[in-house]
Amino acid sequence: MTTLDLTGLDTRPSQVWGAVRLVPLVRDEPVDDLRLRPELYGDVAGLVQVGPHRAYVSYIPHGFVATWTSDSTPAAAYGTQMSADADSAPAATVGLRFHRRMARRQAKDRLRFLPMHLALEGYLALHFGGPSIAWEEWSQRAIRQGLSPRVEEAYVGAEVHGLGDALRIFEIHPNQCGVMLYLADALAAVFAVPHPDDYRALHPTLLQDLYGELIHHYATLMPPVQEFRARIPDAQIRSLAHLRTAVADQERTWTHFHDTTMVTGLLEHTYTWQTVYRMERFTLSRFLPTFRPKQENHIGEAITDDRGRIAYLKTFRLSENQVRRGHLLSRLAAKDWHLADTAADLAIDEAQLGLRLESAGFGFLLRQDVLDAYRKQERTRDQR
Repeated sequence: MTTLDLTGLDTRPSQVWGAVRLVPLVRDEPVDDLRLRPELYGDVAGLVQVGPHRAYVSYIPHGFVATWTSDSTPAAAYGTQMSADADSAPAATVGLRFHRRMARRQAKDRLRFLPMHLALEGYLALHFGGPSIAWEEWSQRAIRQGLSPRVEEAYVGAEVHGLGDALRIFEIHPNQCGVMLYLADALAAVFAVPHPDDYRALHPTLLQDLYGELIHHYATLMPPVQEFRARIPDAQIRSLAHLRTAVADQERTWTHFHDTTMVTGLLEHTYTWQTVYRMERFTLSRFLPTFRPKQENHIGEAITDDRGRIAYLKTFRLSENQVRRGHLLSRLAAKDWHLADTAADLAIDEAQLGLRLESAGFGFLLRQDVLDAYRKQERTRDQR
């Protein structure tokens, strides 16, 4: 388990639109031998075969294509291409696009992967097989099917109030390779790419990305956030050189505040990493948090180079309910799905654990008579 390191990506003063705060990420040295471009899929639903008898179904508007070189020379990025399928279904029907795997090699130096869905599938597959031991409390469905089907909800960026306007008026900085997106100053997502040209091409895709329930609510209900305003005493300015120095000082002040206060919930915690694909000196991975209840938790995916530096990054902030589900599944798996041992580990009794599982949407894993007994026990406790 390791932390997330953003070395090489520097923050610039934020831009604000209502409750949306956008913090640019810039690189002094772009990653030239890895390039990303979008591959558009349209508005049809996507079905991805991720394993034997296991599929992932979601709205997948686009994929990313990574192109790299094996000798560290600059990689060329070719533009987005749109094509029409003459055999496509009529517009009146619901379309469905099939994908083979979340990440699939298209050529010797080219890989197609599904951005953010790669990370979300990792969360959905968390202990997907269900109980590792057939303890008597678990239902036959839990033993035979595990957590299948596993469902989570998210909002497309177009449904997040103010995000479309913020992205439209966003000033893209020179050398900008990413952005940190905040809603009501809660970190919603981090997006970083290897090269400034990649960011300019992929900037609009933020409106098609998925965002959590908390972020959608914050954008809808919270008031506008405060802008960062530079304050330069004019009495101390005697020349353009003085003005440049004062502006640089203000930028450093903002960067220090942001990096030591606003982004700590992402960077100060450890993650479990899973390697998805190796591309010469680059590695595509996804990561999961340790599921800390009532704290900030992010899942994500990244491409790192041979020194562990981030070339590509995309994160998703989990809602409190999603954190709770991940926390319960992780604790159960750590105790071999033994209810009494897991309850003791959580400092509660079995009935309380059973009702927590039901509240989290996992009531189907327990036998109905066991769940009824837990409910009766809890009612008796409340009457005392």
